[in-house]
Amino acid sequence: MLDIVFSISGGKNRIICRFLRVLHEIKYVQNTITHNLEYLKTHSGKIIITTHHKPDGDAMGSSLGLYNYLKNAGIESQVITPTDYADFLWWLPGNDSVLIYEGNEEKSLQLIDESEVVFCLDFNALSRINEMGKHIASSNANVILIDHHRDPEDFDNERLCDVNMSSTCELIYTYVNQHLDPKYINKDSAECIYTGMVTDTGSFRFSSTSSNTIRVAANLLDLGVTPAHIYEKLFDQNRLVRLQLLGYFLANKIEVIEDGKVALAHLTKEEIDQYDVKTGDTEGFVNYGLSISGVQLSALFIDRGPLVKISFRSKTDFPCNEFSAENFNGGGHRNAAGGASKQSLPETLDKFKNVIKNYREKL
Repeated sequence: MLDIVFSISGGKNRIICRFLRVLHEIKYVQNTITHNLEYLKTHSGKIIITTHHKPDGDAMGSSLGLYNYLKNAGIESQVITPTDYADFLWWLPGNDSVLIYEGNEEKSLQLIDESEVVFCLDFNALSRINEMGKHIASSNANVILIDHHRDPEDFDNERLCDVNMSSTCELIYTYVNQHLDPKYINKDSAECIYTGMVTDTGSFRFSSTSSNTIRVAANLLDLGVTPAHIYEKLFDQNRLVRLQLLGYFLANKIEVIEDGKVALAHLTKEEIDQYDVKTGDTEGFVNYGLSISGVQLSALFIDRGPLVKISFRSKTDFPCNEFSAENFNGGGHRNAAGGASKQSLPETLDKFKNVIKNYREKL
C-alpha cells in the first residue's frame, strides 16, 4: 500500500488512520466472477453451498438466501454446514433441507465428490470448514468464493470478495444483481438475506453499515420482508436458562481495565456446564462490555475445552482483526473479530492483559 504523509491540525492521527484505512479497503475488492445464471442452470443438482463451522446469522442467511434464490430460478442445490448452529436460525426458509456434515459424513462426501459447482460463503480459509476443507480442495468442481473478510486464501476458481460490505448477505444480493438475475429473489430469499444483514451489523448499528446496506435492506422490504417478524424470530426465542446465564454474566463476569477503555469478560467450563449452554446461547454477550461508557474494546473468553474461544469488538479504529491475528490465532473485521487459544483460561486471560498494554495508543 502506498504510504501517504501529510500534516493537518486537530485530530491528525485519527484522520490519517481513517484515510489510510479507506485506501487499504479499496484494495480488498476482488471480482473474478465469469459465470451467469445460464451456467448455473446447466449444473442444476450438482451445486453445493457451504459456509464456516458453527455458522452464524450471516453464514446461514447467505447460504439459504442463495439456496432459495436458485430454487426459485429452477436450480437445485444442497446446503451443507460443517457443524450445527443456533436454534434461533432454524426458522429460516429452507432450513429443513440443510445437511449437517457432522453425523452425515458419508452422504456429505458423496455429494461433494459428485458436485460440479461449490459455493463457499462467509469464510476465507478452508480450515474454517473443518474436515470438509480437504475434500473441497481436492474436488474438480468450480469453487466460487463469496466473502467479506480480508486476505482470502487461494483455494477458489472464481471469487467476489469485498471487505467494504457489511455482510456476506449484502454481497449475495450484489452478486445476484450484478451477475445473475434479480427477478428470482423472492420473499424466502429476501428474509434470509435480511437476517444475515441484521445479525452482522448489530441491527444496523455497527460501523460496517453503509448507505448501500440501507438501500439493500429497503429493497428487501419491498420484496415482502417484515422487520418485526425477523426480530421476533432472532431475539425473542430465549430459553429461561439463557436469561439466567445473562443475568449472572452481567452481574459477575465483566471487569474494566486499561483506564476504563477495555472491558474483559470470561466464562469457565464449569459455568458453561452449569447453565447448559447450547450453540448460540452466548451470542452477543461480548457487545455488553462495549456498551459501557468509555470502553473502546470488549473481549470475551469462553473455555470450550480444549480451546478457549475468544471474541473481540471495538467501536473506534482499534483493529480487532490485526490484534487477534497477532496474538490469538484469529482474524475477522476491524471492529469484530474472533480467535482461539490452546492455553488454559487463566493463562489466556493473563496473556491478554499483558499484550493489550502494547496497543494502548490505538485505544
